[in-house]
Amino acid sequence: MTKTALTAPLEGTPLRPKDKPQDILLADDDPVSRRILEKSVAGWGFSAVKARSGPEAWTALQRPSIRIAVLDWMMPGLDGVELCRRVRERIRGRYIYIILLTSKNLPRDIIAGIEAGADDYMTKPVNLRELEARLQAGRRIIDLEDSLRAIQKRLTVLATRDSLTGLWNRAAILRFLQEELDHGRRLASPTSVIMLDVDHFKRVNDLRGHQAGDAVLKAAARGLLACVRPYDRVGRYGGDEFLVVLPNCGLPEVAKVAERIRLAAATRKGAGTQGAPLTLSLGCTSSECFLAPDVDGMILTSDKALYDAKRGGRNCVSLSDAIEVKPKHKKDRS
Repeated sequence: MTKTALTAPLEGTPLRPKDKPQDILLADDDPVSRRILEKSVAGWGFSAVKARSGPEAWTALQRPSIRIAVLDWMMPGLDGVELCRRVRERIRGRYIYIILLTSKNLPRDIIAGIEAGADDYMTKPVNLRELEARLQAGRRIIDLEDSLRAIQKRLTVLATRDSLTGLWNRAAILRFLQEELDHGRRLASPTSVIMLDVDHFKRVNDLRGHQAGDAVLKAAARGLLACVRPYDRVGRYGGDEFLVVLPNCGLPEVAKVAERIRLAAATRKGAGTQGAPLTLSLGCTSSECFLAPDVDGMILTSDKALYDAKRGGRNCVSLSDAIEVKPKHKKDRS
């Protein structure tokens, strides 16, 4: 029996000129079937990406634009059922709606296709009106999936980001510090932190208003991000205090980073301060300063160093004292 088992193509709802066709994968090793499907889906608001074999289909499925796929069960190299399994196991970050086409119609075949990851199943000969309806249903499911992902992403941002500066919030930056301490402990690598705040910030709020204070905090946040490595973490600890977490960074290195941050702020005009310099006081510590470093100890020690910087006249960097570890005495062999 020939594999070409489709009814005649039918016209679907015409596209409006402003509509951009959505990519759809049509995988079938029969050229006549592919042509009929391609002509049909073009009228339903889709742009066909064609594949003649399983490996070609798998390559096409890597395209981010492919969100719907119509796969023939029997194809050379890789069949439709195995493609379904690969999609569900290996493709993350986007959902692909899959319709499996086959001449098989036994219940066990349908079950095998659905268990492999197919969303829908159609037996040949395919009724194109029915296929159109199922594709439109698939498009609605994809739209719903994207909406849910967008909501999830938004909720994640609200839960982890500071709403004013866009930096990590207090809970998130402390969690990152704990993760880096754990990671550094496994690799015997130091983790350092910088606690800093804006000098005379209350004066800005009192004299210029809270909007000016907000502008200062935003400017400080931008400056911090410009001075650290891409994998360092910067968070708003509270009020005008910020916390910077620097993995694989010891006390001498964190002192250099802190001084770079201080100089960059001092040479930049502070937003909302009528052109006055935006100065910072910074306190630094490192896991190297502790016998058993933990989050509370790192925060307490860096905060103490910050207040030392305040008492030292502001616009300066203060380092926490290192803990001296006494070397083990060698056994007396005399």
